[in-house]
Amino acid sequence: MIKSLVRTFGALSLALPLLSAPAAHAAAPAVPVPEVMMLADAVGLVQVTEEDRTGYTRTKFKHWNSGDDSSDGCNTRAEVLLAEAVVAPTVGAGCKLTGGTWVSYYDGQEVTSAGSLDIDHMVPLAEAWDSGASTWTAARREAYANDQGADVSLVAVTARTNRQKSDQDPADWMPPSPVAQCRYVGEWVGTKLRWDLTADDRELEALKVYAEGPCEDTIVRYTPAA
Repeated sequence: MIKSLVRTFGALSLALPLLSAPAAHAAAPAVPVPEVMMLADAVGLVQVTEEDRTGYTRTKFKHWNSGDDSSDGCNTRAEVLLAEAVVAPTVGAGCKLTGGTWVSYYDGQEVTSAGSLDIDHMVPLAEAWDSGASTWTAARREAYANDQGADVSLVAVTARTNRQKSDQDPADWMPPSPVAQCRYVGEWVGTKLRWDLTADDRELEALKVYAEGPCEDTIVRYTPAA
């Protein structure tokens, strides 16, 4: 009788860790999985809705914040400039950048002054608001506005092209350099999918024209934002 109880207790002791292990595993946060697909397939994943800019102001997207490395004294803008420089600038006190060289891929221009560059949100803040960000928390909008988790979310370009683009989507504006356009469409779609943003009818039709025509070989890579 005693031996039987000992065996039963021993079996239960072994079983309890096995029962608790799946529960602990289930509690671990899921790691976003990188996605890679052809442009046409990526466009097919973008949901279509009507856009609504009610309530939008740029100040609802806090930027620039202290960046990915809060100890380096540089804000998001400066960190993007440092990451995209083809010739590294000198970093002075207060993260002042001097020298350096960049290539603005929208127009193919070489730039040797950081002050001549804008950091463009691939999907502009107003467009993001129209496409779903109006329902986000302030913290998520800040994360979007300072997103360095994907190389394509923020891009250093000439101030002229950034201001020409303004808040327009690909139905109304494309980079002036023809060789940049397929890259641009792929990065636009990747950013929309990364942040689960929608598109309106005109925008989606424009994307399909590129995806089924001159940009059919473009590959889209994105990782869903946490």
